[in-house]
Amino acid sequence: MKGTFPRIPSGCSITGILNKKAKRFSGADVIRSIRLMHDRSNGLGGGFAGYGIYPQYKDHYAFHLLYTNEASQQDTEHFLEKSFVIDRCEPIPTRPHPRITDVPILWRYFLRVKPYVVEQFSSSHDREWAEAADEAYAEKNFVVSQVMEINQKIDGAFVASSGKNMGVFKGVGFPEDIGEFYRVEEYEGYMWTSHGRFPTNTPGWWGGAHPFTILDWSVVHNGEISSYGINRRYLEAFGYHCTLQTDTEVIAYLFDLLHRRQGLSLKNTCLALAAPFWKEIDRYPEPKREAVTAIRQVYGSAMLNGPFSLVVGFTGGMIGITDRIKLRPLVCGQKDEVVYLSSEESAIREICPAPDRVWTIRAGEPIIVKLEEGVQP
Repeated sequence: MKGTFPRIPSGCSITGILNKKAKRFSGADVIRSIRLMHDRSNGLGGGFAGYGIYPQYKDHYAFHLLYTNEASQQDTEHFLEKSFVIDRCEPIPTRPHPRITDVPILWRYFLRVKPYVVEQFSSSHDREWAEAADEAYAEKNFVVSQVMEINQKIDGAFVASSGKNMGVFKGVGFPEDIGEFYRVEEYEGYMWTSHGRFPTNTPGWWGGAHPFTILDWSVVHNGEISSYGINRRYLEAFGYHCTLQTDTEVIAYLFDLLHRRQGLSLKNTCLALAAPFWKEIDRYPEPKREAVTAIRQVYGSAMLNGPFSLVVGFTGGMIGITDRIKLRPLVCGQKDEVVYLSSEESAIREICPAPDRVWTIRAGEPIIVKLEEGVQP
């Protein structure tokens, strides 16, 4: 058959880079990597998450906000002032870019929670909050609640990121253009993740671009979460609200819920989200079969269905995982203390021409990479 046919890629592009010795490096590398996979996205979303980029404010919550109008900014700042000490607030630095248009108001805040606020908040909520012996745990619960409040109730305001010593830079455009627009190459971090979006059943808009975050969790995702409805209802029972019109949002909240709040290990959190098929579980020897059966039964509403590959960032580490039959690609590479995750091997070799090792991640089996023991981010 004659004729020219358009290339149909298998969805979005994702990249992650982690230096296990926490050596900080420019965001220029991650821009180069994601640029190579230009054809996997269609210009309706791109973004980056950088870790270790705010060492001078490493103990502050760094809130990146997107506003559609000045009134939403004023309402949000009034809301933040009630519970946080704002030690610094400023526009997120950008540069004019010919292909980035309809830009919202972009602002960042370096915040400390007022000391009495968490105690008041915890005492007015259920037992999980009130009996939390760990003050840091209770404080993070409070910060999550404030993010949910802004996204759900302040019209025209969206929290792009809310973790410590990290930040997200995202918007509508090809990822390399978004990186140039936000001047990502001027930041240095020990870990970077990136996403080029090819939306299929959700809108392309600034708040719906990847990464999706809560606290220091960030998620970039290639694929589709067909279980979004049940995942969303499950999360709502624990106080999370999905308002960003994209299925990926549930993944960030599920990691926060299962690992941070409910105490599952990272490995078991991944097991709950990408659980094996029952026929596979039946072949496991005891006691593994009993343990995996319990996780799948208890966390059935958290399980992700549909084709996906994920790169998940968190303070001090990075996770790569695919769905149980690997309908979306994910490749891992390593050179000395640097680990790479990407949709394509070529995107790794673009910034690391001679890796020590390159391998393909097996379906449903996570790779969890952390900073070396004793290394502080």
